[in-house]
Amino acid sequence: MQYVYHIMPKEMNGKSLVSLNHLKSIDKRLYEKYASKYEDSADRKLLMDRTIPKLDCLWNDTVHFTPLHPNHVFRIVDELGVNVPAELKFFKIPIMNLKGNRNAIYHYKKEYYEGPATAISHSNIDILKLDDYRELSQLPEDTKNYFIMESKKGNRFGMFHFVPHILSHGEVPIDNAEIISWNQNTD
Repeated sequence: MQYVYHIMPKEMNGKSLVSLNHLKSIDKRLYEKYASKYEDSADRKLLMDRTIPKLDCLWNDTVHFTPLHPNHVFRIVDELGVNVPAELKFFKIPIMNLKGNRNAIYHYKKEYYEGPATAISHSNIDILKLDDYRELSQLPEDTKNYFIMESKKGNRFGMFHFVPHILSHGEVPIDNAEIISWNQNTD
């Protein structure tokens, strides 16, 4: 079985993951809490208005997943001595839970990425057919290099930078999801 992964929210309302924009109509307090992460820089704030090509919706109209077991990220940031929580929890969700939604894979390739303030290149995104989906088995090389460079500079950095994202436009049930910790080895 193939899976996608999503950081487990500290607070949740219901038995499904919903987009940030949908959360606004369900629970204004939680929306404000989770939307605040976009306020930490002018560029990140622009993500709120970013359109996703081929899905024709906004960035925050979708639920975001990683196709990579989070332990791959944990191992390298731990090796680099980056101060991260060891017990960060994730939902491990069967890919078929996204059935019925419109889904895309944002490849997040370095050669097409010009920062959070720019539009997503049509070349950097494809509609996802769930039957063709396969998890990634290793961290992309550009991500490793980014981690090394930013940690040497002592900068704070995104844990899934240049890791493809699965973007799902619709609710995603989690009743059959497994809860895992990113320090849990995949071997």
